[in-house]
Amino acid sequence: MLISLRSLLGLALIASVLAGCAGGPGTSETQRPSQGPGASELLRQAQQQSGTQAAQSRLQAAAILSRQGNDEQALDVARDIDTSQLNRGALIDWALLVSELALRKEDGRGALAATRILDDVDDIPRDAQQTLRHRKGLALTLVGDSRAAAETLIALQRDDAPFDLNDDIWKPLSRLSERVLDDMDTSADPLTEGWVALARLYRQSGGNVSRLSESLQDWRARYADHPAARRLPSNLSALRELRGREVKRIAIFLPQSGPLANVAKALKTGIQARHMAALNQGEQTPQLTYYDSSENDLESLYAQATMDGAQVVLGPLDKDLVSQLEQRDEVALPTLALNYGEHPRNRADKLFQYGLSAEDEARQIAERAYMDGHRDAAALVPDNEWGARVLRAFREDWEAQQGELDAVVHYAPKGSVSDATKRLLDSGGDDIDMLFLLALPSYARQVPPMLKYYYAGDLPVYATSQVYGGRPQPRADHDLNGVMFVDIPWLIPDASVGGEEALPFYAAYRELDARDDPSLLKLNAMGVDAYELARRLPLMQALHSLEVFGATGTLQARDDGRIQRTLPWAQFQSGIPAPLLNTGSGLEIGNVQLEQ
Repeated sequence: MLISLRSLLGLALIASVLAGCAGGPGTSETQRPSQGPGASELLRQAQQQSGTQAAQSRLQAAAILSRQGNDEQALDVARDIDTSQLNRGALIDWALLVSELALRKEDGRGALAATRILDDVDDIPRDAQQTLRHRKGLALTLVGDSRAAAETLIALQRDDAPFDLNDDIWKPLSRLSERVLDDMDTSADPLTEGWVALARLYRQSGGNVSRLSESLQDWRARYADHPAARRLPSNLSALRELRGREVKRIAIFLPQSGPLANVAKALKTGIQARHMAALNQGEQTPQLTYYDSSENDLESLYAQATMDGAQVVLGPLDKDLVSQLEQRDEVALPTLALNYGEHPRNRADKLFQYGLSAEDEARQIAERAYMDGHRDAAALVPDNEWGARVLRAFREDWEAQQGELDAVVHYAPKGSVSDATKRLLDSGGDDIDMLFLLALPSYARQVPPMLKYYYAGDLPVYATSQVYGGRPQPRADHDLNGVMFVDIPWLIPDASVGGEEALPFYAAYRELDARDDPSLLKLNAMGVDAYELARRLPLMQALHSLEVFGATGTLQARDDGRIQRTLPWAQFQSGIPAPLLNTGSGLEIGNVQLEQ
């Protein structure tokens, strides 16, 4: 957790805000007064004050609220501070306070905004500068800029910062593709070179712990003085303890007939493509055995797989079968189901579930929109069971963050977009500040023009992956300009990782790339990731923090075994998915005028 990364130095600096503000404008004393006004009194005083005095009172109130554990109110107060009225010392205190509060909320964009003073303010004291650089690296990890995060934190380690940075560096570094690692290695210093070599051997191990352990011994001999040689990142150290638990045989339960046969065929194609690519790259790969789940019941399938020596099961695909499994106490073999059950929670021990769930996307949108500073949402979803499920996921996450859902319209997919948009805006009024959109491209393309027609063209629109057809169509998608959405890396390579060659499992992607049928490629990608998750299943059982940077997103097991996908963001620009720039979180510093 990010809270565990707080340093004593950072806490001391935040505490100094109290003393600095209590001493009056322009001071930053470290000695705290024996008595002073409380946060409520300071905020009342600020209403009667102006300029520097009001800003200082609010800063002191925010610091007090933070110390009392009232982070939400502290952050709200900090947002209201006119930072142009703070002198240099108080501005540094403000940045320390806000970056800490934002990281506690896992708000990477808010923390980045606060650490911008590293570029804007000269001669920041060394301890404050290092604390802010540390927090900038953590924030970059949170927003998914893994290379910048790793480089920021490695540079901090090079400067002998008083933090244990190995775990912080490893988290973003282990997500980087081979191509990005090669770019980092081109002009590497010994410290960076050692980290890149460590990340490369981790990637090349392919989840094989024995191979990883042997490679680590060679790495430690070569980089004996490296910080990670003295103490391995926690995840790597934990993986070494799992030596001997490699998956050598996988049983795959897929239907060969029935309504899911075509989906199963596409998944199998992805599984086989990744398996062959791993073989060609010299990785140790498991033996795969396929079983027809359309002809046998679950008990027979598990019994046969166990007799055949399987260590892990991949499947079943049918939602009803997964729902049956998740209500058991346990399954006979560690299992990665290729769908999610219908129950609120998975009860079965050793059962993991993975799929391309739009509900995951809805939750990610709710979190992003809230972090972007929005509080009053509207939702436009289809009037069917799918729309109801996805809306439920968005609503639960949104309201859990104290957001308000002011308007919901369940539209007829073949009905009038104009009528649906007008009903939405009429019921939401002027309060709504973002729109959650669940729609296929043909419907979605009509929504932004209708918003403009009804004088709501500046309303931010956040959409699920269904908004994008899967291949660039600048003419058709021109009306979607400005719409923000999530999708799997394999369908938005330029926006997600900067180009196809940087994609995870690029060799399999190159083999499978089906530009004429993006929906097929998405299922192929799911098969690729399913294979990777299956051969890492014992590792995921022992280490829930393990992440797989996959073809369908960054994958991590929740505590109930359901795999959560975090997808990259994109935004339509000139009708083409482009990287989503920072939309702001209400914490922008702006043009700060420092007092001399």
